[in-house]
Amino acid sequence: MFVCGFVASMEKRSCTLSLLLLLLLLLCFHLTTVQCEGRLIRYLSSQPPSPSTPQEFKIGFKRIVLSIALGILTGLIGAILFALLIKFAVQYMNQTPILKGPVIFSPKISAKTLQSALSTENQLLGSSSNGKYYKTVLDNGLTVAVKVLEPFDNGSPERHSKSVKRRIQQELEILASLRHRHLMSLRAYVRESDRFSLVYDYMPTGSLEDAMNRVRGNQLQLGWDVRLRIAVGVIKGLQYLHFTCIPQILHYNLKPTNVMLDAELEPRVADCGLAKLMPNIDRATSGYGAPECFENCRYTDKSDIFSFGMILGVLLTGRDPTDPFFGEASSGGSLRQWLRHLQQAGEAREALDKSILGEEVEEDEMLMAVRIAVVCLSDLPADRPSSDELVPMLTQLHSF
Repeated sequence: MFVCGFVASMEKRSCTLSLLLLLLLLLCFHLTTVQCEGRLIRYLSSQPPSPSTPQEFKIGFKRIVLSIALGILTGLIGAILFALLIKFAVQYMNQTPILKGPVIFSPKISAKTLQSALSTENQLLGSSSNGKYYKTVLDNGLTVAVKVLEPFDNGSPERHSKSVKRRIQQELEILASLRHRHLMSLRAYVRESDRFSLVYDYMPTGSLEDAMNRVRGNQLQLGWDVRLRIAVGVIKGLQYLHFTCIPQILHYNLKPTNVMLDAELEPRVADCGLAKLMPNIDRATSGYGAPECFENCRYTDKSDIFSFGMILGVLLTGRDPTDPFFGEASSGGSLRQWLRHLQQAGEAREALDKSILGEEVEEDEMLMAVRIAVVCLSDLPADRPSSDELVPMLTQLHSF
């Protein structure tokens, strides 16, 4: 379902406007030509039928031609100026207004209830470089998660720019239009003078990062079956963003903290596309950013695939990319290099999380998944598979 196709309707509207302006220009040109022809007829009819010398005829003819040329030029200039005026007027009227107060996308949430809940002190769930996360209970009993965005540094003049606020608002509207079982849909947002508050469904299980931390602390067991289901859900969410949405949507900051888990441990990718609006996000320290993002600041859908490969590596190994283990020379310096080295040496089994080793069939699936992760982590974006190719590759490992 092409729920992101509203941008296409804007393009159609722009084409229609251009066609109308062209017709207006042709009409003005036609009227100018008719007016000049009328002047010529009146001039000729006003002249007495007396004989004239060839020199006088040439002078009269030049005056007629000059009159026609000036009339056409004046008409064209007037038509162009009028068309530009109409175009700017239509662009101004079509410009997205900056909305104030709560903007609601869910029938379960009312503006008054949301404003009341946000004005009270709420439970802090966590924080990141671009905001804080809160758990909020509305008056109707609905529990939601609120992410308070701090998009710019306090001293930045861009913080109060209308164009920047309008751009953020447009991205939030796109985020609210997403409809997929493995994506977090925006339920509402509130724009204040210096920040945006985003409202999502509350996920009691937390993020994939929270779950993997509990696994490392022996507080939670996640078998291979569950981990593979999480990986498949994440790549299906990326497939929707990359191949269903028009225009294509890139995540820009895919990592376990942006993968939420519901009560059945089904994944939902959150904050799609928001990172490009947050200049203070440091992807380098997260360990999930693709190398081309730091070498030439180029980000494509294959950069999202690299981040997915890192998530798949975490699910397979149980290790965090910032683990001190990867600072040792024996590990190659990173999770990516370690997996690649073991895969090339035929020792991929050594990378697997010992807590999920068990049946031989599952081990074969996990070893195949290691190969997929290594391909996703290729240095060159062109060597990485697309999300459309990865969905069947992963789903064929197991029956979903």
